[in-house]
This record gives sequence, structure tokens and C-alpha cells, in this order.
Amino acid sequence: MARLPRLFIKGCPQHLIQRGNNRQAIFFSDEDYTVYLAKLKDFSEQYEVKVHAYVLMTNHVHLLVSTEHEGAISKMMQSIGRYYVLYINKNYQRTGTLWEGRYRSTIVDSDNYLLTVMRYIEMNPVRAGMVEHPAEYPWSSYQANGVGKVIELLTPHERYIKLGKSNVERLERYVGLFDDFISDNTLELIRTATNKAWVLGSDRFKREIETQVNRRIEPTNRGGDRKSEKFREQAKNQTL
Repeated sequence: MARLPRLFIKGCPQHLIQRGNNRQAIFFSDEDYTVYLAKLKDFSEQYEVKVHAYVLMTNHVHLLVSTEHEGAISKMMQSIGRYYVLYINKNYQRTGTLWEGRYRSTIVDSDNYLLTVMRYIEMNPVRAGMVEHPAEYPWSSYQANGVGKVIELLTPHERYIKLGKSNVERLERYVGLFDDFISDNTLELIRTATNKAWVLGSDRFKREIETQVNRRIEPTNRGGDRKSEKFREQAKNQTL
């Protein structure tokens, strides 16, 4: 099945996942994490991409980003991908690929899903059993968004800024969001949307995006949606 073209809406956040080849490790030391973040900062600035959240796991990376420029995110990811492969191969005397193909991405509805996706990203180490609380993991944006450390790589999103009038108030309210678990259904929704390049958002948001792009933005129903009004009307007519 052919891959769908990437979606781009000016200024709209995107959730990205880049995995190691065969789910193998891509970070082997603290220095590796530091190098990746430093180059992410360099290339995000070069291509004018704002980074709102991130987590570097042992074998994959999650990013929440936005930009005003079409193609900028792809250029950023290609640049850091090439640089980091050369860095790893040189430092660990290895050859060959490091990444599992191209990165996955989805457009995110800021009003309804952005803060949830931020939590999803920063809770990865907890779900993986690496730490008990996201504050314990050093390689994620929770260190800024939830702890208050200054991370120059990050640009707070408007939805995060609106959590409070001061940094202290924003931190308290953001940390409070982590008291609520993300449901299994929402976790699956985020994962599927990102892996399949569907839009992650409300029905209204999806319809708005659909009018701006020339491709499907969510899966088509197979065999008819038995809960839809159209299907029920068709079934009713067939029984009359």
C-alpha cells in the first residue's frame, strides 16, 4: 500500500516519531543524547521549526513541532538524521543505516489534543517502566514544561502558555494534568494517527483540514458504518 503524502497546515502542530532500525538502540551514552539535542536545536533554528515537546527514548524519538514553512520539518529531520548517523557510525565504528525508514507524523488539533500529546510524549519513559515519574527522566521536555528548567531548544506553545499568567502557575497546572491517566483509547488514537498519517483531532477540526488538503485525513469505513445515519437510512429503506 502506497504511503499517503505528508499533511502540512501552516502553523499547525505535528507529532513526529523516528524509530531506530528494527527497533534497535540509537542512543548508547549520555553524550549521544546531548549531541542529538544540540543538533536538533541547530537544525530547528536553521529551518525555522518550533519544538514544543520531545522525548529521547533508547530506540526512538518523539517530537511535537510546528512551522510556518512547508517542507521545513522534513528538511530538519533529514538533516539531523544524516548528521546523527555519521556521528554514531564514527564513534562506534559501525556502518549502515540507523533509522527505520522515514519518520512518522500526524497533524494535531491544538484546542483538543495538544496538551494530551505533550503528556503522551513526556510519559513515554513511565509507560516503558524506566522511571516512576516523568521528572526523573532527563531526556524529555518535561524538565522544562513540568520542572521549570530553561531549555533553549523549546518554544512553549500558545496552549501551554494559556495554562497560567505566570511561569509558576503554568507549571503547577501542567503538572496537575499528569494526575489524570490518558485512556487506552486515546493512547491508541494517538499511535494510530501518527503511524498512519491521519489527522488527530475533533470531527470539526478534521472537516476543516479536509477542505484544505487533497487527500484522505482519516480511515474510510469498510462495509458501511452501522452507526452512521446514512447506513441506518439505507437499511431502513431496504426493509420497507
